[in-house]
Amino acid sequence: MTQVDDHTIVDAPHTDSAEEPRFRGLYPVVPTTFTATGELDLDSQRRCVDFMIDAGSNGLCVLANFSEQFLLSDEERESLAHTVLEHVAGRVPVIVTTTHFSSKLCAARSRRAQDMGAAMVMVMPPYHGATVRVPEDMILGFYAAISDSIDVPIMVQDAPVSGTVLSATFLALMAREVEHVSYFKIECPRTADKLRELIRLGGASVEGPWDGEEAITLIPDLDAGATGSMTGGGFPDGLRPILDDYRQGRRDLAVAGYERWLPQINLENRQCGLLASKALMKEGGVIECEAPRHPLPPLHPASRAILIETARRLDAMVLRWGR
Repeated sequence: MTQVDDHTIVDAPHTDSAEEPRFRGLYPVVPTTFTATGELDLDSQRRCVDFMIDAGSNGLCVLANFSEQFLLSDEERESLAHTVLEHVAGRVPVIVTTTHFSSKLCAARSRRAQDMGAAMVMVMPPYHGATVRVPEDMILGFYAAISDSIDVPIMVQDAPVSGTVLSATFLALMAREVEHVSYFKIECPRTADKLRELIRLGGASVEGPWDGEEAITLIPDLDAGATGSMTGGGFPDGLRPILDDYRQGRRDLAVAGYERWLPQINLENRQCGLLASKALMKEGGVIECEAPRHPLPPLHPASRAILIETARRLDAMVLRWGR
């Protein structure tokens, strides 16, 4: 038995629920497309979404950090979410990131996302800059306020960028105590260990233990019990079969597929970052412009060259979809 502040949870082994999770599989992050002068390019945005669905995505996520959400105004966030949800038109579920430090504003963002058709919202714990954090009881109240405002699941994004340590014990407590907190994107060091512990402690309350960080730890995370993965959006055609093979009991094939695509995964995760997807989409004629919004620097030409070379060797769909 474990104590967290005034709350107690009982350690219990994870047992598979008779019900399938509502959402599972590959849910890549949709990059935000800009013109060369830094305005939203909504025509490219629609083509980007069409490509990602055609390439096999089970669902999509918009306004994530990999979407450069921190460079968008509130009005642009609304416009982009509305454009994507309207264009997807129910073809796949869409997760909308609604992170904000304020409980009130995050709850309002989440309600608007639901009203526009979001299947789920993804929210980081409240943080600001390098040092402004809140204690666990306030984090619990923060997610409870969001949950009280919506009827769709909440995915907790557990990522180092927030600087907030969320233990598996605390995450499991939130899964038990906050009605709509049921999905968890874990992208911190030793992800597999944390997923395994979260599943053990949370049991059926943890409906969706997910992998993140561009699939760099995908196979260990699937071995630990992950049922979904949120990756970059440049090559769903390479990643989707890995998850399908694993789910259907063909682990050897999943591992072989992962080993084949690992050079591309590594280039995105360690070299090109959030600009990888846009560089691939620009090269393949999916979008008009790959530039980030200032002050993010553009992708180094040498990094771009090896990214494209590797994608060509793998015959990635992105390089021929728009041609």
